[in-house]
Amino acid sequence: MATPHITAEPGDFAPAVLMPGDPKRAERIAQMLMPDAVKVTDVRGIGGYTGTCNGKPLSVMASGMGQPSLSIYATELFTSYGVERIIRVGTCGGLSRDVQAGDVVIAMGAHTDSSINSRMCPGITFAPLASWQLLAAAVAAAEGDPTVKVGAVASRDKFYGNPIEEAERLAALGTFGVEMEAAALYGIAANLGKQALAVLTVSDHLFDSSQDMSAEDRETKFHKALSLAVAAAHC
Repeated sequence: MATPHITAEPGDFAPAVLMPGDPKRAERIAQMLMPDAVKVTDVRGIGGYTGTCNGKPLSVMASGMGQPSLSIYATELFTSYGVERIIRVGTCGGLSRDVQAGDVVIAMGAHTDSSINSRMCPGITFAPLASWQLLAAAVAAAEGDPTVKVGAVASRDKFYGNPIEEAERLAALGTFGVEMEAAALYGIAANLGKQALAVLTVSDHLFDSSQDMSAEDRETKFHKALSLAVAAAHC
């Protein structure tokens, strides 16, 4: 049965969904991974695709930008389409001096300045974390690659206008990167008893603009992150 934002039928989505932010990237990932991919939904330009990858069912669907947008799609996939795990495949800005553009961050947890998880457990500051099974699978697939980092990211509500002092403090606290979706995804998965992970390519660095990727690079240099996300999806 269709939801307000997804027109697919029951059974149209695989148990595992890769979720980039950009609808064009979702289409590209589907074409790369699944020669038999079929578009199962296309509401407001957000396409969803299902096929087989390495002999196993897999779906790909974009989230749009920001935690509110991702929350809509993740919630509907989990609650209406039998999806069990969502792996965000996206980009982040580097914060720590230990990461460089082109590195991959597997997000164990996600700090946030959003109130999106604030009512999860009244009286407690809820800490949204990745699902261990997916995290372990992605880390194992990295095979000790030194350009793959495992640690915390920060999910922010604003892209522009965040105080640099906050970024500096997050970096000092060991935060590898900053993005806009992971904390909401982890919170929703925890609340619904589902699984979630974010695997992010560092596309630029907040403290070293010389590392910034071009728009073309952002679209093409995500293959390593994608391979780790697939490993998590099929673990």
